[in-house]
Amino acid sequence: MGAKKTVPSQSEYSYIILVKIKDIADALEMFAPLPLQDDFDNAGLQIGLTDAEVAGVLLCLDVTEAIVDEAIASGCNLIISHHPIIFKPLKRITGKNYIERLIIKALANGIAIYSAHTNIDNAPLGINRRLADMFGLNNVRILEPKNDSLLKLAVYVPASHADTLREALFAAGCGNIGNYDSCSYNVNGYGTFKAGEGCNPFCGKVGELHREEEVRIETVLPAYMRGRVISALLKSHPYEEPAYDIYPLKNSWDSVGTGIIGELPEECDALEFLGFVKEKLGVGCLRHTPLNGKRIKKVALCSGAGGSFASAAMASGADLYITGEARYHDLFNYDGMIVAVVGHYESEICVMDIFREIIEKACPGVKVQATTVNANPVNYM
Repeated sequence: MGAKKTVPSQSEYSYIILVKIKDIADALEMFAPLPLQDDFDNAGLQIGLTDAEVAGVLLCLDVTEAIVDEAIASGCNLIISHHPIIFKPLKRITGKNYIERLIIKALANGIAIYSAHTNIDNAPLGINRRLADMFGLNNVRILEPKNDSLLKLAVYVPASHADTLREALFAAGCGNIGNYDSCSYNVNGYGTFKAGEGCNPFCGKVGELHREEEVRIETVLPAYMRGRVISALLKSHPYEEPAYDIYPLKNSWDSVGTGIIGELPEECDALEFLGFVKEKLGVGCLRHTPLNGKRIKKVALCSGAGGSFASAAMASGADLYITGEARYHDLFNYDGMIVAVVGHYESEICVMDIFREIIEKACPGVKVQATTVNANPVNYM
């Protein structure tokens, strides 16, 4: 007879939660929704299948062949980058350049690539907000808010169901204005309707004019959330045919957009602050326009190629504007404001910390590591 088999107790089982690429993509897009990206961009899943299970995640700013090799060696089958590897349509993939070669290598080794670019630049807690926190800025706001991105919803509901519907709309993404949530305006009134043959009215009778005490609920929502909000409305509303209106708003969306402007706790010497920025970012070289003798209080910034937003910074009264790139001739235009150029790569490297925090919060236990490859194409002597 064989040895007696024993059944392990419940506590002896080890439970493994399988995380799929879709789970991590959803977490990233909850933080930085894809509709926040600029028109030229191509954020999102670049290569791979969303249903694949995640063995490990490698974080980087730019995907290179060396980083794909690092992912293979470290057992990571998902690379998350800031800059998309595919910006323009590819007509063929033959390995003629590094983009095509790394795509071939990634596919051959079952590696998916996901990118969060201008959507995480424009997100309320994205790269620019992270830089503002690193530099100790207070009273921060978006430098260039997005426009024409908001809608107003007006819906009519029986007074008895107003609270339920309102909460459903808030849960779906309505009612966020700046640092406030659950924002709505409510007006009491009454609606009239007559149910036709074949109807199953919530209140009133078929063929009879009915008058019902109702509440008009008005609230705001991002345009890209329209589908989700209407679905929540229809699910929570008691009427067969809910009445609602949607209006486009011309308001700027002050919580989302390009760049940040804020204030230092107290005025400081410009050269001293630039030294602090250089040290904080670990840059090999910080370039700046001539110092003007003024002390620094109001600081604006935009990571990456943000030189074109220096005019907005100056119009906002900034004493100093920090960005990753700026064109030479443009630097003559900002008399009275210092412009500091810290390098594209250096201004965005903190994105890997943001990626890590999002993934570890949403999918604890997943192996996440930052690349050890310095993919910065700019070197300093």
